[in-house]
Amino acid sequence: MAIVEIGGKQYQVAPGESIKVEKLPFNVGDTVVLDKVLMAKKDGELEVGNPVLDKVKVKATVVEQGKNRKVIVYKFKRRKNYHRKYGHRQYFTRLKIESIEWGKS
Repeated sequence: MAIVEIGGKQYQVAPGESIKVEKLPFNVGDTVVLDKVLMAKKDGELEVGNPVLDKVKVKATVVEQGKNRKVIVYKFKRRKNYHRKYGHRQYFTRLKIESIEWGKS
């Protein structure tokens, strides 16, 4: 288990899991090395970075690039005959965590 930072957000990951993150500039099938590991656990031993762990890397594979569901944004001011409605679909990247690799420090 590890906690990594991707796109300014923190995610808890483990080998075999799939996570949905902000869009990353990779193609489907590419291997991504996540090196901003904030905390990792191995054999019951917990290590916390200050701010990151240099010896731990997380390898992931890009499974999908796509768009999330539409979010409706509605603006309204009462008694002013003002209302605006528009939608937004955020791009995302789905990563499958392959392994958490520990190196020598």
